[in-house]
Amino acid sequence: MSRTAEHPAEHPARRRHVGFTAGPVVARVERRTAVTVAVLAVLVAAGVCAEVVIGDYTSSVGESLTALVGLGDDPVATLFVQRLRLPRALVAVVVGAALGVSGAIFQAVSGNPLGSPDVIGFTTGAATGALVGIIVVGGTPGQIVAGALLGGAATAAAVYVLARRGGRVPGGRLVLVGVGIGAVLSAVNALLVVRASLDTAQTAANWLAGSLNATTWERLLLPGLAVAVLLPAALLHSRRLALLTMGDDVAAGMGVPPDRLRRRLVVLGVALVCVATAATGPIAFVALMAPQLARRLARSPGVGMTAAAAMGAALVLAADLTAQRLFAPTQLPVGVVTGAVGGIYLVLLLSRAWRRAR
Repeated sequence: MSRTAEHPAEHPARRRHVGFTAGPVVARVERRTAVTVAVLAVLVAAGVCAEVVIGDYTSSVGESLTALVGLGDDPVATLFVQRLRLPRALVAVVVGAALGVSGAIFQAVSGNPLGSPDVIGFTTGAATGALVGIIVVGGTPGQIVAGALLGGAATAAAVYVLARRGGRVPGGRLVLVGVGIGAVLSAVNALLVVRASLDTAQTAANWLAGSLNATTWERLLLPGLAVAVLLPAALLHSRRLALLTMGDDVAAGMGVPPDRLRRRLVVLGVALVCVATAATGPIAFVALMAPQLARRLARSPGVGMTAAAAMGAALVLAADLTAQRLFAPTQLPVGVVTGAVGGIYLVLLLSRAWRRAR
């Protein structure tokens, strides 16, 4: 039976596309994917507005919005909106988008739905490097970002070398090796926290929970600039990545060197997850859920990096709003919410795979 017969939803006659031309570049976008991205963008915008309006300091929607543009009469509301709530919302968007695209890259490269950076140990490695920056070096924002990048890069290199067999990296082997290395690094992280001083250990433990609390514009600067460079670079590779998912022979036949492209994408994916982790601490399972949920909404077998980025931003915003209001006035770390929801999602994913294998 042909692939088209097995998947009637993917029949060319039934798939509507929106085409546009920009100079020498011709792009084709599935209509349902475009609608999905548009809806997710609206949800992200609504989430940002909710983050700006909702908080311990009570103000109406109109007062919050006028304070946002600097026209409000209440200086306290202006302080809360412009200096605390808006940067928090923007960090959530930046981190969520980075995690969504990183997850889409690794799931496509590994060919495995569990090929997420938080499952295969890259997030844990970035956390190890950042913890070294916090506990050993001193903990400035630049040191945390540098430590996260070095830790994630070292972890990715170790996983890639250990998983490589016969010149290739099988997806299942990549996941298994990554899980093992992630477990070792989790123990290293726990050791670093235990051996630190009380104050430093408390700071490190709070950071490990993944939190957007006390977010400032300074905290947004480095990850914002990094993601502004890395995200477009990753999106430019989305079409080639779609060819890679069809197999190395197909990609090579279309003029795309698979090994070189895979290494380039791994570098971009690791950099994205490291920057996101350095900004907020490890926020679990967003990279796992966002690409898959985006594909389900779009009903598309493709990678869909733009949809994954929008879904990641929406998930982090929704989780942060839940973390703020669920046990108000106590604010939970956003990583606690994503960890709980993502753990349930992972169980459902594994149970579904198990039923299919029977």
